[in-house]
Amino acid sequence: MEQTQTSHNGSATATPGAQRRVLVVEDDATIVDAIATRLRAEGFLVQTAGDGPAAVDTAEAWQPDLLILDIMLPGFDGLEVCRRVQAARPVPVLMLTARDDETDMLVGLGVGADDYMTKPFSMRELAARVHVLLRRVERAALAAATPRSGILRLGELEIDHAQRRVRVRSEDVHLTPTEFDLLVCLANTPRAVLSREQLLAEVWDWADASGTRTVDSHIKALRRKIGAERIRTVHGVGYALETPTP
Repeated sequence: MEQTQTSHNGSATATPGAQRRVLVVEDDATIVDAIATRLRAEGFLVQTAGDGPAAVDTAEAWQPDLLILDIMLPGFDGLEVCRRVQAARPVPVLMLTARDDETDMLVGLGVGADDYMTKPFSMRELAARVHVLLRRVERAALAAATPRSGILRLGELEIDHAQRRVRVRSEDVHLTPTEFDLLVCLANTPRAVLSREQLLAEVWDWADASGTRTVDSHIKALRRKIGAERIRTVHGVGYALETPTP
């Protein structure tokens, strides 16, 4: 386990990741070194862990702002790490998987991961995703501090912007920060079709069309929670939130 801080010259212009803590959980030393080096260059504080138990202990002691978490780990896997860390304290999670398997991705999103990347990946894209996830947390905190009045009701679906809570048939539905932002984006223009590229730009701040599969996986995870019939797929285009006919 290692803690690293990029040095700064004390000027007012700190790097974008300054003072933000990222815990990298990965048992491949080459990948760990590459990720840590890139994040240090971005100005982040970095700690690393190489197995499940060490990851949970480090997260509890260090209180990171974000986890980069491999699924396959010694001790117990990344899914169990995610469950335990999220149960103790909500934190954005970028999950890494060696297999291009949608089942793994959906399970990861289901236990609280906010995004995923399939190996091999570019360090540039990973750094961009980290920045996006942290900006989303900042936006959520700002929204909670300046709540919008009222609750949006679309039939049996209720979206409470102030508390960032969602209910279906008056039952609370647990959504990750990404899922909540995705639902709100669709709900802002109900029944209108939003392209995958539009959703990437609005929710992920990510303009690269290579990330459209991320959108598809999050939509599937969201459907499982609020009901598949509430999100319509327009093949070759994107998605729309269905609402009851007036």
